[in-house]
Amino acid sequence: QVQLVESGGGSVQAGGSLRLSCVTSGNTRDHCMGWFRQAPGAEREGVAAIYNGGIGSTYYADSVKGRFTVSLDNAKNTLYLQMNSLKPEDSAIYYCAARAWGTLCIWDEGGKDFGYWGQGTQVTVSS
Repeated sequence: QVQLVESGGGSVQAGGSLRLSCVTSGNTRDHCMGWFRQAPGAEREGVAAIYNGGIGSTYYADSVKGRFTVSLDNAKNTLYLQMNSLKPEDSAIYYCAARAWGTLCIWDEGGKDFGYWGQGTQVTVSS
């Protein structure tokens, strides 16, 4: 059974940076590991994902390409999301998630295909 616990959220001004962490337990090898977010009144959307195997291919939403970086440290059982050049529209609850199948970690409809979820961490970006 995979369990996920996020941390690292907070409040920051536009242009600032935050790093989110997601400590994992259970076997996540050959899983897709992803970050998703949900703003008030909005649908959940995918942000970034990484395959925990092979060459560790990464995937990003167009809205965060060049600003966010997803990475894994298997020695620490931790998934990261480095967020730079933050914008007010990045404000949301951020969730980490895992999917036990597939090697192409392109998410479906806000992560409906991901079966394991953390509790979320709030990110607020002020202008």
